[in-house]
Amino acid sequence: MRRVLRDNGLSLAFFLAFAAALVGQSLAGLAAMNEERLQHDQSPVGYLDFVTSSDFLVDVAENWQSEFLQFTLFILGTVWLIQRGSPESKKPGNEGVGSDKEQLVGAHARRDSPEWARSRGVRLWLYSNSLLLLMTGIFFFSWFAQSVAGQVVANEENAQHGVSPVTWVEYVASPDFWNRTLQNWQSEFLAVGAMVVFSIYLRQRGSSESKPVGAPHHLSSIEAE
Repeated sequence: MRRVLRDNGLSLAFFLAFAAALVGQSLAGLAAMNEERLQHDQSPVGYLDFVTSSDFLVDVAENWQSEFLQFTLFILGTVWLIQRGSPESKKPGNEGVGSDKEQLVGAHARRDSPEWARSRGVRLWLYSNSLLLLMTGIFFFSWFAQSVAGQVVANEENAQHGVSPVTWVEYVASPDFWNRTLQNWQSEFLAVGAMVVFSIYLRQRGSSESKPVGAPHHLSSIEAE
């Protein structure tokens, strides 16, 4: 068990932090909703009712879709785009998907390579792009979940104000939807761009996201080895 915890410490730590933050968000969101309902002389809702409501889902999905969009674009961008000196980038001249030999696929696969890396055709293509495909799939799923939950919330608010309900297409085309969406996207793009640039000049000793402390600014972590 100690070895499992050591070998998976990074993922376990972040999944535990995620769970704690999600629970904290649900409790804070419930308190905020019930405070608002009391101000309008409405009875409070229970925890289970809140976490299964569109109000909670739209906030969760809104954040998820922006995060997975960030990963989708970053994974795709780092195939073809270069940032000299950043450990987040391949070194200049290595743009592209790489040769079969470099990628250890097909005839160049190792004995301990994943089975699909030794395959050909569709199976190899799917496995070669499996990370991007998964991140893209989660992004579109969470974006759709946000749009559906957001439509429900918007129509609930419209009903309270005597306004006609909107269709899903109308909601997705509305300023409210894109205001909520783009305010998350811009923060994600800024964070990634800042990380790419700051990691050229700044260091964190011992982190895999940083070059060695003494590495020259213009070299990537791979070139500095």
